[in-house]
Amino acid sequence: MEKILFLDTTHPILPEQLTRDGYGCDYHTTISRKDCKEVIGQYSGIIIRGRIRLDKEMLERAGRLRFIGRAGAGMEGIDTAFAESRGIHCLNAPEGNRDALAEHSCGMLLCLLNHLIRADREIRLGLWKRETNRGVELKGKTLAIIGYGNMGSAFASRLRGFDMEILAYDKYKQGFGDACVKETNMEEIFARADFLSLNVPLTEETAYLVDARYLENFKKNIILINTSRGKVVDTAALAAGLQSGKVLGAALDVIEYEGLSFENLDETLLPDAFRTLCQSDKIILSPHIAGWTLESHRKLALVLLEKIRQLK
Repeated sequence: MEKILFLDTTHPILPEQLTRDGYGCDYHTTISRKDCKEVIGQYSGIIIRGRIRLDKEMLERAGRLRFIGRAGAGMEGIDTAFAESRGIHCLNAPEGNRDALAEHSCGMLLCLLNHLIRADREIRLGLWKRETNRGVELKGKTLAIIGYGNMGSAFASRLRGFDMEILAYDKYKQGFGDACVKETNMEEIFARADFLSLNVPLTEETAYLVDARYLENFKKNIILINTSRGKVVDTAALAAGLQSGKVLGAALDVIEYEGLSFENLDETLLPDAFRTLCQSDKIILSPHIAGWTLESHRKLALVLLEKIRQLK
């Protein structure tokens, strides 16, 4: 019997179905990295979200491993190049939470533009401020999406009803323009965007992609939406842009200082720049939950299940 090691919790339908398929499923969702090294050689499959980094050192001990399944989209916690060089299939499930992320992105953007968090807080304090909470409409504005995979395309489709112009750039994808989105280059995005949505994976190329120089390239003052990974944005540059007016606001589901598992913040690494963001009502924050719905929890498991079944 082939065995699968669950290093993180998932929707129960995944281990239930894998057990029916003849796998043995072992749950070590609190195991330490040291102890994981001792047992990983027993398994032909691993299911993970991000609690333990599957780097070369770890994978060298996984002599039987056929696949790694990530119950999510990003693969930065896995040395995919080394794994694939050893014939290990690296699977993820962005199809499972793209709808959740797209809806969350719309919600954050609308909340920010209409000052809903501030207005709610003020009313609870007995303040009734209409003029200072006057909102901004999306209709007629231009939103640029960087990265047009599962997440970017799902967000674009949700924005269609707002009568916006959607521009998109993807370095590794061409020919995706349609009635919903215009495929373009960064020059046009820098010249025309009112809003910028980041929907890229975290790689060596995208780490700190959005820095001070990047922001200065925009002709207009912009609003930033980041639901990708926190380290795609230089927090100090974002805070400086907010103070200068180059950044009119930001909706951030991810921040630079998250732990690998996304379950916590490293409080020792929270600098003044991040505190500046926290003190501004031009920033709206959520704790890496854009793809974290009741429905996506199940869909992520089902997508991963199907991809594992296709390996047989």
